[in-house]
Amino acid sequence: MEKILISMPDQLAIRMKAIIPTRQRSKTFTRLIEQEIEKREKALYECAVTVEKDAALHEEMKEWDTVLQDGLDNESW
Repeated sequence: MEKILISMPDQLAIRMKAIIPTRQRSKTFTRLIEQEIEKREKALYECAVTVEKDAALHEEMKEWDTVLQDGLDNESW
């Protein structure tokens, strides 16, 4: 388990301390962060699906794949 230091406005911290018991704060933050990550991952996935369905954009992306690989085949990092 990793500890993370966060900053928040003073008034929000006061409200949090008044409403969320000390031993429930980490669990509450974890749940809220998980929800936010899931929301953002879903939006990213939906964007990728939209790109895949757009034939013209999909073709343009194929061209970028070729450009990005130019000259890198024999490189060893």
